[in-house]
Amino acid sequence: MRFAVFVGSAVLALVCLIGLIWSVWFLPFVLIFGGLAALGIYDVLQTSHAILRNYPVIGHMRFLFEGIRPEIRQYLIESDRDEEPFSRDKRSIVYQRAKGVEDKRPFGTRERVYDSGYEWITHSAAPKHIASHDFRIRIGGPDCEKPYDASIYNISAMSFGALSANAILALNSGARKGGFAHDTGEGGISRYHRQGGGDLIYEIGSGYFGCRTAEGRFDVDKFREQAADPQVKLIELKLSQGAKPGHGGVLPASKISPEIAEARGVPMGQDCVSPAAHPEFSTPLELVQFIKTLRDNADGKPVGFKLCIGHRREFMCIVKAMLETDIVPDFIVIDGKEGGTGAAPLEFANHMGMPLVEGLVFAHNTLRGAGLRDRLKLGASGKLVTSFDIAKALALGADWANSARGFMFAVGCIQAQACHTNHCPVGVATQDPLRQRALNVTEKSERVYRFHKNTLKALAEMTGAAGLSHPGDFRPHHLLMRERDRDMVTGEDIYPYLPNGFLLRDESDQFGYLARWNRARAAHFEPFDVE
Repeated sequence: MRFAVFVGSAVLALVCLIGLIWSVWFLPFVLIFGGLAALGIYDVLQTSHAILRNYPVIGHMRFLFEGIRPEIRQYLIESDRDEEPFSRDKRSIVYQRAKGVEDKRPFGTRERVYDSGYEWITHSAAPKHIASHDFRIRIGGPDCEKPYDASIYNISAMSFGALSANAILALNSGARKGGFAHDTGEGGISRYHRQGGGDLIYEIGSGYFGCRTAEGRFDVDKFREQAADPQVKLIELKLSQGAKPGHGGVLPASKISPEIAEARGVPMGQDCVSPAAHPEFSTPLELVQFIKTLRDNADGKPVGFKLCIGHRREFMCIVKAMLETDIVPDFIVIDGKEGGTGAAPLEFANHMGMPLVEGLVFAHNTLRGAGLRDRLKLGASGKLVTSFDIAKALALGADWANSARGFMFAVGCIQAQACHTNHCPVGVATQDPLRQRALNVTEKSERVYRFHKNTLKALAEMTGAAGLSHPGDFRPHHLLMRERDRDMVTGEDIYPYLPNGFLLRDESDQFGYLARWNRARAAHFEPFDVE
């Protein structure tokens, strides 16, 4: 059906051409259908637009509607039926930065500045000039032999299988050029990750893909082999995913290609199961011992874990296990429930897990209260697309930010929401060879590189405008927000940094940390008392 207009035009052009034998009146139709057929041939052969390559001729309708979008948008605003501005504006920012075009906007802010919930960063009367935007942080605690100097903005977890081969290759090639890291997702390290040559964060989920036995248990020898790869810079154990926390998954046998089977270390012809819970541990103490096993076999590289905060007491159980064993990971990534996926039940996507802001603040202050915050780094992920998103995450306690959505936009995602159908129109989230060929790796990898560079450049300008020298200097008091009409509060009022070691000193606190801390146990996740 995608090629119906193109093929139909070519056939009709040929029929009309033959019809010229009988009548000259066929000539206009030859020109019309011949022109459409020629346009279709050009669309299929060109490499600049994935939509046109996958939808020859009819794909031009999209660009026609884009051309009249300002008028349509104005009508929607005037009739108070504006489409979601948050998502649309962020997508527009990514496209402009990825393409390296002007991202300035006339007529001021697009946000509703008088609405409650509006946020802004305070600026300084003495702004600073920041010469370099290559902001980095060192990940690796005292037990790490090979710390990694990471960019403060990296590609979040997206597995090969969920994304196409061309999308993975474009993302990783862009990461290599820009000197930032690419999280593999739990689907293992594919040949396309290796071909790109960029730095990798090897994510290990409950299926242990790439380091599993035939029965689906953890294989330490296979893990040691993966970790020794020079491309791998960090090892990330995934406890839960923001978009569907506490939910496993099944990749049906019909969707497993030889390349997916190779990356995951699973057989062809069988369903590939990711359990909801890890089979290798079930208590906080077993979890930190498993982290030690990973660290002992990780070739000296930093080891950490990722989770979406659920029961707050359970995160405190893990922190207490760290204190009891003195096994502290090199990093923790807090994933917000607003993170995206192509395979989450609607109820999970909407109502399971803690949003990033609340989860990040809670984890940051719990680690401060336990006296461990200085021993590890804290990452954040969950719709962090713009420089303001990054600045806000850093102000609330993160050391760096990850983004999946932003980099998907950079490789051409148009949010068609067909990720689960294998019919992605731009070749990003599909295993269909014909569809993914539309994604030009050379061009899209350059866009990934430019998006990262231009976003950090914008962050440098925002940091300087606030009178700071590094984005890591942002603190809650640099954030202001309107709580209600004419009432504004600082981030420090709502999300303060709590005192170091306050949980160990058994101090009372107004945010309810201590009562929950006293109910947490390192030996098990089950509640000691009612939460």
